[in-house]
Amino acid sequence: MGTLSGKHAVVTGGSRGIGRAIVERLCAEGAQVVFTYLRNEAAAEQVSVRTGAQAVRIDLGRRADVDLMFAEARRRLGRLDILVNNAAMNDTGVVSEYGEELYDQMMATNTKAVFLAMQWAARTMREGGRIVNISTLNTDLPAPGTAVYAASKAAVEQFARVLAREVGPRGITVNSVSPGAVDTELLHSTNTPEALAQVQDFTALRRIGQPDDIAGVVAFLAGPDGRWITGQTIRATGGLLL
Repeated sequence: MGTLSGKHAVVTGGSRGIGRAIVERLCAEGAQVVFTYLRNEAAAEQVSVRTGAQAVRIDLGRRADVDLMFAEARRRLGRLDILVNNAAMNDTGVVSEYGEELYDQMMATNTKAVFLAMQWAARTMREGGRIVNISTLNTDLPAPGTAVYAASKAAVEQFARVLAREVGPRGITVNSVSPGAVDTELLHSTNTPEALAQVQDFTALRRIGQPDDIAGVVAFLAGPDGRWITGQTIRATGGLLL
């Protein structure tokens, strides 16, 4: 019997990369999981077949879809014990050239949708629940082109710190996990092999992270051993030096 046996979880963005690893780990620990995806239906179906988790197609940039996610979670799970806010968009661009429409889309998906999901969880989650947000190392690393993305995630980290105090009396913990370089399609599409080799040189463990590395941290925070950690941002970077 896993550490999350009998728990009901929602994971946003669970069809690929870190999100997929989180869904797989929570299911392996015994949780019943509903996860969202946006475009890749085939990948979502593969995750569902492999884990038994249920997929819901959601565009988190649309308020109506966010409301649909809540409705589907209630219908399919009945109650909520764990919420993992993983889904996000990451369009880079320097401040002087960043478009207002793209800014609004980024904030709607990465910040507003997470805020609404946390609000929903705060209202409906049972005592002893767990909320985990996936943030980014870029909130500490001011790399050119990441201003809007980093700002959207920094807001989420602050939401978590404050909400932790608001729901703490009910035994609910709220934390953020900030990955460093993790071996995903996004990482390889936005970095050259030379850049990734340099990242490894600056990482204490001398390798690029794997999605399972982040999923393990999330599972720990979602499980019984994470009960005394709340209001924190966990830098899961393998010791990447800033």
